[in-house]
Amino acid sequence: MSSEAGAVAVTGEGPATIDSLVHDLTSLGVRRGSVLLVHASLSALGWVAGGAAAVVDALLAVLGADGTLVVPTHTGDLSDPAGWQNPPVPATWWPTIRSSMAPFRPDAALPRKMGAVTLAALLRDGSLRSDHPHVSFAAIGPRALAIVHPHALQDGLGERSPLARLEQLDADVLLLGVGHDANTSLHLAEHRATWPTRATTPQGAPVLEGGKRRWATWQELDYEADDFAAIGEHLEVTGLVRLGPVGMGTGRLMAQRAVVAAAASWMTEHRA
Repeated sequence: MSSEAGAVAVTGEGPATIDSLVHDLTSLGVRRGSVLLVHASLSALGWVAGGAAAVVDALLAVLGADGTLVVPTHTGDLSDPAGWQNPPVPATWWPTIRSSMAPFRPDAALPRKMGAVTLAALLRDGSLRSDHPHVSFAAIGPRALAIVHPHALQDGLGERSPLARLEQLDADVLLLGVGHDANTSLHLAEHRATWPTRATTPQGAPVLEGGKRRWATWQELDYEADDFAAIGEHLEVTGLVRLGPVGMGTGRLMAQRAVVAAAASWMTEHRA
């Protein structure tokens, strides 16, 4: 039993199982053979027999052999210390941190604050991961390689990222026990929107090139997620999101292409 699953209060409804999750996901509308980007909270689903691995098993069972499961495996801790806030570090430390921080390795770097389901998917046999040091994605299935490679440094969540290729593949997004503040596809919408304060910000990270470590720097869109909850409410009111129970939690299923287009329009109008 995983500690996260064990921390959930037991109810009279009984535990969620692979079979019950398959039923719930199918009823919600997850398409067999589709490409599915999942953001999940294990604890929100209630007590799950088998924990995070069982959730991954259920997702792969519903998608079938022709489907592809994608999860965000972000590593925001491999970033420039100049931007750290929780907690900040003294400026005199920055050069030492930049010169000594271990480089990003897709096969070794653990996701940060992405949840147990993401980690279980990343560790699954056959999982492939993109090589962006901040906002990598992992995928399992026949379209995995086409989704995760390449992943441009300066366009981590934009037009040369796995998010854009998911859109090209008519992917769905599933928020499993989490809200729209966790919906990374809304960052792709930011690349399509315009607003007066839109800006870029310098980024840095340790990367490997040709087996050698270097400190890479680039300019990235200055993402703003404070209004994602309001955007999510708009998406749900306009009928672009299908809601339904998954375990003891709520699943939110949506077509990524339609959501990105609607969110970009909302940002252009309301961020002005």
